[in-house]
Amino acid sequence: MILWWNVENLFDTVDDPGVDDREFTPGGRKGWTEKKLELKLLRLGHVVRLAREEVGDYPALLAFAEVENEGVFGRLLSGLPEANYEAAYHESPDGRGIDIAVAYDRSRLTLVGDVHRGVLFEGRPTRDVSAYGFEVQGTEETLWLVVNHWPSRSMGRKWSEPKRIAAAKVTRELVDHLRGVEWSRGRRANIVVAGDFNDEPDDRSVKKVLGADGSRKKVVRSCGKRLYNCWRDLEEDEDELGSYNYRGKWNRLDQVLVSCGLLDGVGLEVPEDGFLCFQPGVMRKGHQGVPWATYERGKFRGGYSDHFPLLLSVDML
Repeated sequence: MILWWNVENLFDTVDDPGVDDREFTPGGRKGWTEKKLELKLLRLGHVVRLAREEVGDYPALLAFAEVENEGVFGRLLSGLPEANYEAAYHESPDGRGIDIAVAYDRSRLTLVGDVHRGVLFEGRPTRDVSAYGFEVQGTEETLWLVVNHWPSRSMGRKWSEPKRIAAAKVTRELVDHLRGVEWSRGRRANIVVAGDFNDEPDDRSVKKVLGADGSRKKVVRSCGKRLYNCWRDLEEDEDELGSYNYRGKWNRLDQVLVSCGLLDGVGLEVPEDGFLCFQPGVMRKGHQGVPWATYERGKFRGGYSDHFPLLLSVDML
C-alpha cells in the first residue's frame, strides 16, 4: 500500500535564513509554536494509523508533500516506531523550503536507487521531481515511485499553466528514463506517479503532456506511451468526490498514475479496486465533509490538512 498526501505546511518552528519560512515561527504571521506543531504531528500520525486499520497493515510507502525538512519529518516518523519506517529525503530549491518527504518500510522494501530532476521556468524555483526505486523483498520485482508537487494556480489557472506544463514535461521525461532502464533489463517498468499536480485529470498538463488515460486497456495496449489515472477506478460523480475542496467545489488535484507494468497481470499489479481517496470521518467537517484544515483563512483551526490522502494497493501476483 502506498499513501500519498499533501499534509499542508508541516514546518518546524525555527526561522531558516535560507528559505521564506518566517510565517511559520512563533513570532511569524501564523504564530506557529511547538504546541501547534506537536498537535499537527499527532494528527498526521493518527491518519497513518487509520490507514493501517483501513487496509490491515501500515502503508509500505508514505509520500508527503509540503514538508519543510528532514528533521521535522523524522519527528513524525519517530511517533510511529512500530511501523519500521525509514526516510528517503531530498531537499528541493523551493523558495518556501517545502519538499516531498518519502518513507518506506525497511522490512518490506529496500531502496535501490533515486533520481531527481529540476523544473526550470522563469520566476521562483519549484520542487524537483523525484523518483525512488524499491526492491520488493522476497521477489525480483522493482517498484519506482515518482513524486511531484507542481506549481500552484496562484495568479490564475491559465496564467500559471505554463509552469505546470514544464513540470509535466520533466515528469514525463523521468518516467521514460525509468522505463528505458527497466526495459534494458528485459522487463516492463512498475512505475507509480503520485503528486499534487494542481491540475485536474483532464487538464492539458496531465492528460496530454504526461499522457494520463482513463482506460486500463488502452494503457496496456500502448505500453510506454500512456499512464493510467487511478481516479477512473471510482464511479462517483466528479462533483461529489475529490481530495481538495475549493469554494465548495471538489477538485482532484492529487492524483496517482500507474504504468502498464502494474496492469498487465504479471508480477506487481494494481487491482481495479486498489485506489481510494481516504476520507475518514475525523478528517471531515461541515455538511460537505470537506477536509479539516490546519489553517483556514489565515486562522489556526487545529485540523489535519486541507487535502485528503490517496491510497493505492500494489499486490504481488
